Amino acid sequence: MIAVLQRVTSGNVTIDDRLAGKIDQGLVILLGVMGDDDEDDADFLVKKIAGLRIFNDENDKLNLSVKDVHGAALVVSQFTLCADTHKGRRPSFIRAAPPEKGLALYEDFMKKLEGQGVPVQSGEFGAMMNVNIQNDGPVTIVLNSRD
Repeated sequence: MIAVLQRVTSGNVTIDDRLAGKIDQGLVILLGVMGDDDEDDADFLVKKIAGLRIFNDENDKLNLSVKDVHGAALVVSQFTLCADTHKGRRPSFIRAAPPEKGLALYEDFMKKLEGQGVPVQSGEFGAMMNVNIQNDGPVTIVLNSRD
């Protein structure tokens, strides 16, 4: 499972000009589910993300987590994170989880993140979405549950 975290002052997702999810301070999380991922991958990323100290403290040091700053998460499914670009110029998405499995793990991830005390908003699995972020820093972190 791959997660791209962007620390934001705000973020939102629209689908066909309809607001699907919106947060103020927190994390926009682009989440890619690989075909061989399971609940252990979701558990690993949830625990890592909930405690990751990437928000500034009073001394401008990265010492606070999203929970410490009472932030929220906007989780957006993004199978393109699973792209294989080793051959040719067109990415292959063969490594991405099939839609049923991807949806189940995406929902499991969000439920578990909320269980860690992080309010969660989301896009819509499988939809074409416009993701708007106000990256803070900028701070962008890439996590892979297999690394």
